[in-house]
Amino acid sequence: MDFDEYRKYDATGLARLVADKHVSAAELLAVATERAAAVNPKLNAIVRDVPAEPSEDLTGPFAGVPFLIKDLGQDYAGLPTSNGSRSLKAHRVTQHSTVVQRWLDAGLVIFGKTNLPEFGAKAISESLVWGPARNPWDLERTPGGSSGGSAAAVAAGIVPCAGANDGGGSTRIPAACCGLVGLKPGRGLTPFGPETAEMMHGAAVQGVVSRTVRDTAAMLDVICGGEASGPYSPAMPSSSFASCVGLEPGKLRIGVRVPSAINPNPHPEAFAAVEAAVRVLADLGHHVEELPQAPFDDAALAKDFLLTWFVNLAWKVADSKRLTGAPDSAFERDTLLMAALGRATSSVDYVDAVQRRHEHTRRLSVFFESYDLLLTPTLATPPPKVGAFELPVSLQRATDALLRTRTARFLKHTKLVDDMISENLGWVPYTQLANITGRPAISLPLHWTADGLPLGVQFVAPLAGESLLIKLAAQLEEALPWADRMPELS
Repeated sequence: MDFDEYRKYDATGLARLVADKHVSAAELLAVATERAAAVNPKLNAIVRDVPAEPSEDLTGPFAGVPFLIKDLGQDYAGLPTSNGSRSLKAHRVTQHSTVVQRWLDAGLVIFGKTNLPEFGAKAISESLVWGPARNPWDLERTPGGSSGGSAAAVAAGIVPCAGANDGGGSTRIPAACCGLVGLKPGRGLTPFGPETAEMMHGAAVQGVVSRTVRDTAAMLDVICGGEASGPYSPAMPSSSFASCVGLEPGKLRIGVRVPSAINPNPHPEAFAAVEAAVRVLADLGHHVEELPQAPFDDAALAKDFLLTWFVNLAWKVADSKRLTGAPDSAFERDTLLMAALGRATSSVDYVDAVQRRHEHTRRLSVFFESYDLLLTPTLATPPPKVGAFELPVSLQRATDALLRTRTARFLKHTKLVDDMISENLGWVPYTQLANITGRPAISLPLHWTADGLPLGVQFVAPLAGESLLIKLAAQLEEALPWADRMPELS
């Protein structure tokens, strides 16, 4: 099998070829690694090799299919999980994460780990330990984050799908940047153990980025469900997620919102992406209605989201120091700054922010009394250029001085947090809602810009809405196919 033939199949199709003895797992891995050798030097998507010796005795729904996992939250026993940080680059883990074990049990052949920002804390995949990942559709642009390496690898054809996770948009944002499907399951449906019960009070969940809806659905079947050490025994659907592909979703009521309090003037391409989605939805018989205002307080939600991120980062830095004895110099400037703001947050303020999640959830639940889904762009702008969010040199020096004198905590009394919201969330103001409220959401590649860049749209569903999202996504995929689109990488 050569690359051109390999690229014609998604993971489900490749698994069928292996099962029917038309191709071996070893042949598939050879094609995947050859493609990686050709394009990864340009993309910097894969940052660590995983030893892989595919056996012809592999079993499971994806037996023999090459696969990549993210270097955060997806531990592979005997190898380090860097979390994108110099502090953990050499810290080896002793057991597989539950989600990794489930992928291995499904017969997937894991041969690498993918790029990300430090601790997954940004919507771009640029770290000092690994360097920036790049977007196959335009190497000067980001593939998004934090699962940017996985998205770049899938878009470039190295693998048909790859491991991702999502604590604030980290599956959906890179999917939107790279022209892929990115589903964030609802809270508690996928496992984060055995080392961790749940991340960020359940806001972070495991998943994949893929080219096809059926791969996304079948992968969710593989990884979903509770674990003995987990905090929940999640309610499971009566039928598999894969069986939802091809089923009619019914006539849906969909509310649409493009402007946000964080970015009241999104890029025209964000409007164009939603308009393209609305047209095809209307053609399919769905009722789509523009909302005069957001169905939740998106400005307050952004502040609550960032506050909890800052405190989480403060803990991550402290935990990494306990594990490895790493000094402050092993962490990036932005990480230390956010961690300082986290440490400056009182316990009462932190609990207030966590408790307010219920207010955001209640507002969204009221919206779902009248609508089946919420539609937004996934991105407010096309994918930014690599390096676009680097601090100016003067601000770098000022920040370094504050960190050196341990006075960065006083920045919480300035407009810095508001600036961080507008600058860092301004191009991705839509995705945090699903994490804070624990609702499922999906990004679909329904639009390409005039410059040939993907810009996805997002659907947010009520509790247990994964099956509905998959039904609609498959319907849209049939109406507006995208899987055969391929970036021009030599």
